[in-house]
Amino acid sequence: MIRNVIGSVLAVIGAAGAVASPFQSWYDGRHGRDYRVEDLFNGITGTSSDLWVSLLLPFAFAALVTLLGLVLRSRLLVALSGLIVLGFTILWMVRQGQRSDGLTLNSDGTGIGLGVAAALGGGALLLIAAAVMSGRRSRGGRGSHRYVAGDRAPERYGGYGEYGDTGQVGQVGQVGQVGYDEPEPYRTHQYPPYDAGHPPAGSTEQHAWDDTREQQPWTPPPQQQPPQPPSPEDRP
Repeated sequence: MIRNVIGSVLAVIGAAGAVASPFQSWYDGRHGRDYRVEDLFNGITGTSSDLWVSLLLPFAFAALVTLLGLVLRSRLLVALSGLIVLGFTILWMVRQGQRSDGLTLNSDGTGIGLGVAAALGGGALLLIAAAVMSGRRSRGGRGSHRYVAGDRAPERYGGYGEYGDTGQVGQVGQVGQVGYDEPEPYRTHQYPPYDAGHPPAGSTEQHAWDDTREQQPWTPPPQQQPPQPPSPEDRP
């Protein structure tokens, strides 16, 4: 948030300096509004220019792109406006150097004027503003929400899991602190052998046990054989 505010301030200052530069002296006392945009491509002449077809046109367009970039918090648009300002300024310097056989900067006010410095400074501030701005963060992207210890899931979703931080079933746990009960050590259970009370086969106790088995309440009833159909020989 702070980075966007600082970047916006720098971008506004840079755009304002670029728009104000055509109203200042560019070379030998000639203002930037006196240079036609078409002279930057065909060669600079001494012909005067109207205001909205002069160097003010690309700089005003760059200021509009800057405003749109600040509204959308787009670093790309702000950087594009800076490139437009610097591009047209450098192109003018190339054309003016061809006309004057080189650019000079004299202490008496001749040569390059303050308008060129304002345009170069404004374009540089726009690029710095684009680098300072953090831009728009996408919703639902990575880092859009951060879970911290102590957060709990909504009750309608049943918590984060079946086990909580104490390992009890049904208790909502904390993120990063979900625990389970320690597993119990393996226990060897000693089960009695099968039919441990059954006496050895062939002994007297075996016959007595078989005789009394029919009197036990858990003895299953004897299975009844289904009636067999009579054989053909027994039929009348």
